[in-house]
Amino acid sequence: MTQPVPQIEGHCDERFSAVRDAFEANFRERAELGAAVCVQVGGETVVDLWGGWADAARSRAWERETLVNVWSTTKGATALCAHLLADRGLLDLDAPVATYWPEFAAAGKDSIPVRHLLSHRAGLAGLREAHTLADLYDWELTTARLAATEPWWEPGTRSGYHAMTYGFLVGEVIRRITGLPPGEFLHQEVTGPLGIDFTIGLPEKEAGRAAELVHPPVAEASEQAAIFTQLQPAAIAALANPLVGAAEANSPEWRAAQIPAANGHGTARAVAELYGVFAQRGTAGGRRLLSPEAAEQAREGQGACRDLVLGAGFAHETEVALGLWLSGPNASYGPNPRAFGHDGFGGSCGLADPEARVGMGYVMNRMGPHIADDPRKMALVDAVYSAL
Repeated sequence: MTQPVPQIEGHCDERFSAVRDAFEANFRERAELGAAVCVQVGGETVVDLWGGWADAARSRAWERETLVNVWSTTKGATALCAHLLADRGLLDLDAPVATYWPEFAAAGKDSIPVRHLLSHRAGLAGLREAHTLADLYDWELTTARLAATEPWWEPGTRSGYHAMTYGFLVGEVIRRITGLPPGEFLHQEVTGPLGIDFTIGLPEKEAGRAAELVHPPVAEASEQAAIFTQLQPAAIAALANPLVGAAEANSPEWRAAQIPAANGHGTARAVAELYGVFAQRGTAGGRRLLSPEAAEQAREGQGACRDLVLGAGFAHETEVALGLWLSGPNASYGPNPRAFGHDGFGGSCGLADPEARVGMGYVMNRMGPHIADDPRKMALVDAVYSAL
């Protein structure tokens, strides 16, 4: 069933008219509610479009400065912070995590290297004890429990998506080195100096700009529920301890917390700029943030496998690099298998392709049921590459 296309705002280089067409088709054919997409090539913005509604009641138009929770697309920003520290010689990715966080050595974890945290190979995809939303908002409690727990599988042998724990694990290493929560470090070192409209933890004064996340339609939600029935204990711990969705993410408590795996708020423009640091081999806005070698290291593959948490939702192997996912043979981030990026729960994504010099951000508020590669995102990615 086709839907009317709302007024689309912004600009699109005529060379990339296919992206505008795909963006409009998402509203007409794929039940888009409100969304934005931004594409940068060689640091130049060639697409910056937005449209639709910022709330379920369709009472607020999606505007140029509308922010939205991008779920796991946040992980790319957190990874960038870790690579900044590594590039400065303050963090050794091959050193044991316990070098920086001594309490982490408990339960046989004394030799787990930092790279296993970045690549979802630490075996700490979720906590074994019940962990409530209130617990999740408590940084000290969550990191203490992670330090004390034992891995679900032998670290380093397989990836298993650390949906929520990734941000606390990598973020605590960042905090131990810098003395700053990861969101504050990101602001101080990256987004503040560059004027990038992205935060981990949303300041209360910005809440009026935030779009309302909307659950997928019931029929689509049942597809997601079917996947959950196939999950193993480690996967249930990763994805449902605690269980969060649109309602929780719309709350003031979620927005204010430090959850560096999942509560980044930003525009599509901001996501494109952040992932563009990797696409431009370490530069952004004419400023060098990372050495070319450090930017390249971020996409160092750690081995393809059926992910122990997400495997039920994929018919193929995937490969995690050091904080982001490689496009691989399934072309999640375009035809270059060494392009990389990260999807967010419900559909958002950030993409970096250093060979094509493409950085892309896509954000939306009507969540879909797919673990990754939402059809709306894939239509936009395909359109970008058809135009190059």
